[in-house]
Amino acid sequence: MARVLSCIQPTGAVHLGNYLGALREWEKGQHKNDVFHGIVDLHALTITDTPGVLGANSLDLSAMLFAVGLDPDVATIFVQSHVVEHSVLSWIMECTVSYGELTRMTQFKDKSARREAEFVSAGLFTYPALQAADILLYDANEVPVGADQHQHVEITRDIAIRFNHRFGDTFVIPKAVTPAEGARVMDLQEPTNKMSKSATTDAGCVYLLDDPAAIMKKFKRAVTDSDSEVYYDRETKPGVSNLLDILSAATGTKPADLAARYRQYGQLKADTGEAVVELVRPIQARYAALMADRAELQRLLRKGADKARGVASKTLDRAKNAIGFLAY
Repeated sequence: MARVLSCIQPTGAVHLGNYLGALREWEKGQHKNDVFHGIVDLHALTITDTPGVLGANSLDLSAMLFAVGLDPDVATIFVQSHVVEHSVLSWIMECTVSYGELTRMTQFKDKSARREAEFVSAGLFTYPALQAADILLYDANEVPVGADQHQHVEITRDIAIRFNHRFGDTFVIPKAVTPAEGARVMDLQEPTNKMSKSATTDAGCVYLLDDPAAIMKKFKRAVTDSDSEVYYDRETKPGVSNLLDILSAATGTKPADLAARYRQYGQLKADTGEAVVELVRPIQARYAALMADRAELQRLLRKGADKARGVASKTLDRAKNAIGFLAY
Protein backbone atom coordinates (compact mmCIF):
# COMPACT_ATOMS: atom_id res chain seq x y z
CA MET A 1 0.00 0.00 0.00
CA ALA A 2 1.51 3.32 -1.10
CA ARG A 3 1.71 6.38 1.15
CA VAL A 4 -0.02 9.18 -0.80
CA LEU A 5 -0.13 12.88 0.05
CA SER A 6 -2.60 15.38 -1.45
CA CYS A 7 -3.19 18.85 -0.02
CA ILE A 8 -5.68 21.65 -0.56
CA GLN A 9 -5.64 25.34 0.33
CA PRO A 10 -8.47 26.85 2.41
CA THR A 11 -9.04 29.76 0.05
CA GLY A 12 -12.78 29.72 -0.56
CA ALA A 13 -15.88 27.66 -1.19
CA VAL A 14 -15.58 24.21 -2.81
CA HIS A 15 -17.20 24.01 -6.23
CA LEU A 16 -18.47 21.19 -8.43
CA GLY A 17 -15.21 21.05 -10.40
CA ASN A 18 -13.21 20.53 -7.18
CA TYR A 19 -15.52 17.70 -6.18
CA LEU A 20 -15.92 15.81 -9.45
CA GLY A 21 -12.34 16.46 -10.55
CA ALA A 22 -10.50 15.66 -7.31
CA LEU A 23 -12.34 15.23 -4.00
CA ARG A 24 -14.52 12.36 -5.17
CA GLU A 25 -11.34 10.58 -6.26
CA TRP A 26 -9.83 11.26 -2.82
CA GLU A 27 -12.83 9.54 -1.26
CA LYS A 28 -12.34 6.48 -3.47
CA GLY A 29 -8.57 6.45 -3.02
CA GLN A 30 -8.64 6.31 0.78
CA HIS A 31 -9.50 2.60 0.61
CA LYS A 32 -6.64 1.79 -1.80
CA ASN A 33 -3.71 3.64 -0.22
CA ASP A 34 -2.48 5.12 3.05
CA VAL A 35 -3.62 8.69 2.38
CA PHE A 36 -2.72 11.97 4.08
CA HIS A 37 -4.71 15.09 3.18
CA GLY A 38 -3.51 18.40 4.53
CA ILE A 39 -5.49 21.63 4.68
CA VAL A 40 -2.49 23.83 3.95
CA ASP A 41 -3.33 27.05 5.73
CA LEU A 42 0.33 28.15 5.93
CA HIS A 43 0.48 28.19 2.14
CA ALA A 44 -2.71 30.25 2.05
CA LEU A 45 -0.90 33.03 3.95
CA THR A 46 0.69 34.05 0.64
CA ILE A 47 -2.69 35.42 -0.44
CA THR A 48 -4.39 36.09 2.92
CA ASP A 49 -4.17 39.47 4.67
CA THR A 50 -7.51 39.72 6.49
CA PRO A 51 -7.80 38.60 10.13
CA GLY A 52 -10.21 35.81 11.02
CA VAL A 53 -10.62 34.46 7.51
CA LEU A 54 -8.04 31.67 7.51
CA GLY A 55 -9.37 29.79 10.52
CA ALA A 56 -12.98 30.02 9.37
CA ASN A 57 -12.04 28.82 5.89
CA SER A 58 -10.03 25.92 7.32
CA LEU A 59 -12.94 24.79 9.47
CA ASP A 60 -15.38 25.05 6.54
CA LEU A 61 -13.07 23.08 4.29
CA SER A 62 -12.51 20.35 6.87
CA ALA A 63 -16.28 19.93 7.21
CA MET A 64 -16.56 19.66 3.44
CA LEU A 65 -13.80 17.03 3.22
CA PHE A 66 -15.60 14.87 5.76
CA ALA A 67 -18.95 15.60 4.11
CA VAL A 68 -17.81 14.31 0.71
CA GLY A 69 -16.91 11.00 2.33
CA LEU A 70 -13.37 11.12 3.69
CA ASP A 71 -13.36 8.84 6.74
CA PRO A 72 -11.33 10.12 9.73
CA ASP A 73 -10.80 6.50 10.77
CA VAL A 74 -9.23 5.69 7.40
CA ALA A 75 -7.70 8.85 5.93
CA THR A 76 -5.50 11.28 7.85
CA ILE A 77 -7.08 14.74 7.57
CA PHE A 78 -5.17 17.55 9.28
CA VAL A 79 -4.62 21.29 9.28
CA GLN A 80 -1.04 22.15 8.33
CA SER A 81 -0.47 24.73 11.08
CA HIS A 82 -1.55 22.17 13.70
CA VAL A 83 1.54 20.13 12.86
CA VAL A 84 4.50 22.30 13.88
CA GLU A 85 6.98 20.00 12.16
CA HIS A 86 5.99 21.58 8.82
CA SER A 87 7.47 24.93 9.82
CA VAL A 88 10.69 23.46 11.25
CA LEU A 89 11.41 21.22 8.29
CA SER A 90 10.51 24.05 5.92
CA TRP A 91 13.48 26.06 7.23
CA ILE A 92 15.77 23.06 6.77
CA MET A 93 14.45 22.75 3.20
CA GLU A 94 15.12 26.46 2.58
CA CYS A 95 18.71 25.85 3.61
CA THR A 96 18.95 22.90 1.23
CA VAL A 97 17.48 24.48 -1.91
CA SER A 98 19.37 27.14 -3.85
CA TYR A 99 18.28 30.66 -4.72
CA GLY A 100 18.77 29.82 -8.39
CA GLU A 101 16.43 26.83 -8.19
CA LEU A 102 13.72 28.94 -6.59
CA THR A 103 14.04 31.69 -9.23
CA ARG A 104 13.36 29.13 -11.94
CA MET A 105 10.01 28.06 -10.50
CA THR A 106 7.37 28.85 -13.11
CA GLN A 107 4.55 29.47 -10.65
CA PHE A 108 6.54 32.11 -8.76
CA LYS A 109 7.36 33.94 -11.97
CA ASP A 110 3.76 33.80 -13.17
CA LYS A 111 2.15 34.78 -9.88
CA SER A 112 4.60 37.56 -9.04
CA ALA A 113 4.17 39.00 -12.54
CA ARG A 114 0.39 39.08 -12.08
CA ARG A 115 0.83 40.90 -8.75
CA GLU A 116 3.51 43.27 -10.02
CA ALA A 117 1.74 46.36 -8.70
CA GLU A 118 0.83 44.65 -5.42
CA PHE A 119 2.64 43.33 -2.36
CA VAL A 120 4.53 40.17 -3.31
CA SER A 121 5.22 38.01 -0.27
CA ALA A 122 8.64 36.40 0.18
CA GLY A 123 6.61 33.33 1.08
CA LEU A 124 5.53 33.13 -2.55
CA PHE A 125 9.22 32.76 -3.43
CA THR A 126 10.08 30.17 -0.75
CA TYR A 127 6.76 28.34 -1.20
CA PRO A 128 8.47 25.26 -2.77
CA ALA A 129 10.55 24.71 0.39
CA LEU A 130 7.43 24.48 2.54
CA GLN A 131 5.79 22.27 -0.06
CA ALA A 132 8.85 20.00 0.01
CA ALA A 133 8.52 19.78 3.80
CA ASP A 134 4.83 18.87 3.42
CA ILE A 135 5.71 15.96 1.17
CA LEU A 136 8.87 14.67 2.83
CA LEU A 137 7.50 14.76 6.39
CA TYR A 138 5.11 11.91 5.62
CA ASP A 139 7.50 9.63 3.71
CA ALA A 140 5.11 9.99 0.77
CA ASN A 141 5.77 7.56 -2.06
CA GLU A 142 3.34 9.25 -4.42
CA VAL A 143 2.07 12.80 -4.90
CA PRO A 144 -0.85 13.07 -7.33
CA VAL A 145 -0.47 16.37 -9.21
CA GLY A 146 -1.66 18.08 -12.34
CA ALA A 147 0.73 19.26 -15.04
CA ASP A 148 1.18 22.67 -13.38
CA GLN A 149 2.50 21.08 -10.16
CA HIS A 150 5.04 18.61 -11.57
CA GLN A 151 7.82 21.16 -11.15
CA HIS A 152 7.12 21.34 -7.41
CA VAL A 153 7.51 17.59 -7.00
CA GLU A 154 10.69 17.64 -9.08
CA ILE A 155 12.29 20.31 -6.89
CA THR A 156 11.21 18.31 -3.81
CA ARG A 157 13.00 15.28 -5.24
CA ASP A 158 16.11 17.38 -5.92
CA ILE A 159 16.11 18.77 -2.37
CA ALA A 160 15.65 15.31 -0.83
CA ILE A 161 18.41 13.79 -2.94
CA ARG A 162 20.78 16.65 -2.05
CA PHE A 163 19.96 16.31 1.68
CA ASN A 164 20.49 12.55 1.57
CA HIS A 165 23.82 13.06 -0.19
CA ARG A 166 25.01 15.61 2.39
CA PHE A 167 23.73 14.05 5.59
CA GLY A 168 22.96 10.42 4.85
CA ASP A 169 19.89 8.50 3.76
CA THR A 170 17.01 10.29 5.47
CA PHE A 171 14.10 11.06 3.16
CA VAL A 172 11.94 8.88 0.95
CA ILE A 173 12.22 10.17 -2.63
CA PRO A 174 8.64 10.83 -3.79
CA LYS A 175 7.35 10.58 -7.31
CA ALA A 176 4.69 12.62 -9.06
CA VAL A 177 1.81 10.54 -10.32
CA THR A 178 -1.10 11.39 -12.56
CA PRO A 179 -4.17 11.38 -10.33
CA ALA A 180 -7.14 9.17 -11.03
CA GLU A 181 -9.07 10.97 -13.73
CA GLY A 182 -12.17 12.64 -12.41
CA ALA A 183 -14.70 14.55 -14.46
CA ARG A 184 -13.37 17.55 -16.32
CA VAL A 185 -15.75 20.32 -15.31
CA MET A 186 -15.78 23.57 -17.25
CA ASP A 187 -17.33 26.97 -16.49
CA LEU A 188 -21.01 27.04 -17.43
CA GLN A 189 -20.65 30.51 -18.94
CA GLU A 190 -17.21 30.04 -20.49
CA PRO A 191 -17.10 26.32 -21.35
CA THR A 192 -13.57 26.50 -22.78
CA ASN A 193 -12.26 27.43 -19.29
CA LYS A 194 -12.14 25.18 -16.24
CA MET A 195 -14.69 25.90 -13.53
CA SER A 196 -12.97 28.20 -11.03
CA LYS A 197 -13.87 30.40 -8.10
CA SER A 198 -11.50 33.02 -9.53
CA ALA A 199 -13.64 33.49 -12.65
CA THR A 200 -14.96 36.97 -13.39
CA THR A 201 -18.50 35.92 -12.43
CA ASP A 202 -20.06 33.22 -10.23
CA ALA A 203 -22.73 32.54 -12.85
CA GLY A 204 -20.69 29.74 -14.38
CA CYS A 205 -19.42 28.22 -11.13
CA VAL A 206 -21.61 25.80 -9.15
CA TYR A 207 -20.67 25.59 -5.48
CA LEU A 208 -21.42 22.48 -3.42
CA LEU A 209 -23.34 24.60 -0.93
CA ASP A 210 -25.46 26.43 -3.52
CA ASP A 211 -29.16 25.96 -2.81
CA PRO A 212 -31.18 23.92 -5.36
CA ALA A 213 -32.79 27.01 -6.91
CA ALA A 214 -29.38 28.61 -7.50
CA ILE A 215 -28.01 25.41 -9.04
CA MET A 216 -30.98 25.09 -11.39
CA LYS A 217 -30.71 28.73 -12.40
CA LYS A 218 -27.02 28.37 -13.27
CA PHE A 219 -27.63 25.28 -15.39
CA LYS A 220 -30.63 26.74 -17.18
CA ARG A 221 -28.49 29.73 -18.14
CA ALA A 222 -25.52 27.59 -19.20
CA VAL A 223 -23.94 28.62 -22.50
CA THR A 224 -24.39 26.10 -25.33
CA ASP A 225 -24.36 27.21 -28.99
CA SER A 226 -26.62 28.41 -31.82
CA ASP A 227 -27.06 24.88 -33.15
CA SER A 228 -29.81 22.67 -31.75
CA GLU A 229 -28.31 19.20 -32.20
CA VAL A 230 -27.13 17.35 -29.11
CA TYR A 231 -23.96 15.34 -29.53
CA TYR A 232 -20.66 14.97 -27.68
CA ASP A 233 -17.67 16.82 -29.16
CA ARG A 234 -15.54 19.00 -26.91
CA GLU A 235 -13.92 20.82 -29.84
CA THR A 236 -17.02 21.89 -31.73
CA LYS A 237 -19.62 21.85 -28.93
CA PRO A 238 -17.80 22.67 -25.67
CA GLY A 239 -20.89 23.91 -23.81
CA VAL A 240 -23.09 20.93 -24.66
CA SER A 241 -20.24 18.50 -24.04
CA ASN A 242 -19.60 20.06 -20.62
CA LEU A 243 -23.23 19.48 -19.65
CA LEU A 244 -23.01 15.89 -20.86
CA ASP A 245 -19.78 15.35 -18.90
CA ILE A 246 -21.37 16.68 -15.71
CA LEU A 247 -24.52 14.61 -16.21
CA SER A 248 -22.35 11.58 -16.90
CA ALA A 249 -20.37 12.11 -13.69
CA ALA A 250 -23.60 12.45 -11.70
CA THR A 251 -25.38 9.43 -13.21
CA GLY A 252 -22.61 7.05 -14.28
CA THR A 253 -23.82 6.93 -17.90
CA LYS A 254 -21.42 7.64 -20.76
CA PRO A 255 -21.73 11.11 -22.34
CA ALA A 256 -22.31 9.75 -25.84
CA ASP A 257 -25.12 7.51 -24.58
CA LEU A 258 -26.71 10.45 -22.77
CA ALA A 259 -26.51 12.63 -25.89
CA ALA A 260 -28.68 10.15 -27.82
CA ARG A 261 -31.53 10.78 -25.37
CA TYR A 262 -31.89 14.51 -26.10
CA ARG A 263 -33.28 16.53 -28.97
CA GLN A 264 -33.10 19.95 -27.32
CA TYR A 265 -30.78 21.82 -25.00
CA GLY A 266 -33.42 22.94 -22.52
CA GLN A 267 -34.19 19.46 -21.27
CA LEU A 268 -30.48 18.60 -21.09
CA LYS A 269 -29.83 21.66 -18.95
CA ALA A 270 -32.76 20.88 -16.65
CA ASP A 271 -31.82 17.22 -16.23
CA THR A 272 -28.18 18.08 -15.53
CA GLY A 273 -29.18 20.64 -12.94
CA GLU A 274 -31.51 18.20 -11.22
CA ALA A 275 -28.86 15.47 -11.22
CA VAL A 276 -26.37 17.84 -9.58
CA VAL A 277 -28.96 18.91 -6.99
CA GLU A 278 -29.43 15.26 -6.03
CA LEU A 279 -25.68 14.64 -6.08
CA VAL A 280 -24.91 17.43 -3.59
CA ARG A 281 -27.99 16.97 -1.38
CA PRO A 282 -26.41 14.36 0.97
CA ILE A 283 -23.13 16.29 0.99
CA GLN A 284 -24.93 19.44 2.09
CA ALA A 285 -26.78 17.52 4.81
CA ARG A 286 -23.56 16.02 6.21
CA TYR A 287 -21.81 19.40 6.01
CA ALA A 288 -24.65 21.09 7.93
CA ALA A 289 -24.55 18.42 10.65
CA LEU A 290 -20.78 18.80 11.05
CA MET A 291 -20.94 22.58 11.21
CA ALA A 292 -23.70 22.34 13.81
CA ASP A 293 -21.36 20.38 16.10
CA ARG A 294 -18.07 22.26 15.88
CA ALA A 295 -16.70 20.58 18.97
CA GLU A 296 -16.92 17.23 17.17
CA LEU A 297 -15.36 18.76 14.04
CA GLN A 298 -12.46 20.09 16.11
CA ARG A 299 -12.09 16.65 17.71
CA LEU A 300 -11.78 15.05 14.28
CA LEU A 301 -9.14 17.58 13.28
CA ARG A 302 -7.19 16.98 16.50
CA LYS A 303 -7.36 13.26 15.79
CA GLY A 304 -5.95 13.85 12.31
CA ALA A 305 -3.24 16.21 13.60
CA ASP A 306 -2.18 13.70 16.27
CA LYS A 307 -1.86 10.97 13.67
CA ALA A 308 0.00 13.30 11.30
CA ARG A 309 2.39 14.43 14.04
CA GLY A 310 3.07 10.81 14.94
CA VAL A 311 4.58 10.37 11.48
CA ALA A 312 5.99 13.88 10.96
CA SER A 313 7.84 14.05 14.29
CA LYS A 314 9.74 10.86 13.52
CA THR A 315 10.76 12.17 10.10
CA LEU A 316 11.88 15.50 11.55
CA ASP A 317 13.88 13.71 14.25
CA ARG A 318 15.62 11.66 11.55
CA ALA A 319 16.52 14.85 9.68
CA LYS A 320 17.78 16.64 12.80
CA ASN A 321 19.80 13.63 13.88
CA ALA A 322 21.28 13.30 10.40
CA ILE A 323 22.37 16.95 10.47
CA GLY A 324 23.68 16.61 14.02
CA PHE A 325 21.63 19.13 16.00
CA LEU A 326 22.33 19.19 19.72
CA ALA A 327 19.87 16.84 21.40
CA TYR A 328 17.29 18.43 23.70
